[in-house]
Amino acid sequence: MRQIPVDTSAATVMVAQPPQKKIRDRRSGEIATDAETGADLMTVDVMFALNGEVEILTVTVPEPGITGELMMGTPVALTGLIARPWENEFNGQKRHGIAFRAVAVTSLAAGASQPKAA
Repeated sequence: MRQIPVDTSAATVMVAQPPQKKIRDRRSGEIATDAETGADLMTVDVMFALNGEVEILTVTVPEPGITGELMMGTPVALTGLIARPWENEFNGQKRHGIAFRAVAVTSLAAGASQPKAA
């Protein structure tokens, strides 16, 4: 599957909706997990502003990658953000879009705890 790195260095990024568990199956309530680590996946809606354009993006991130308190309006850094085009068919209707995934979402608010170096 094609993955497109997203440069966030010139963007302003703020939390629009705090992190929530990503649901894999709405009928059963099953939580989505990372295939490599087994960690629960979270979604965070962020306001992404660049060159006068503003978008609300839903970013998927493993739960251990959420650093600091992420409340509405909190400025954040997105580490390892990628975009993945997707397409599927449901009940005869073709659907497509772009999914966003990051390694980490880190609060840039004063006094926020910073991730430990690996």
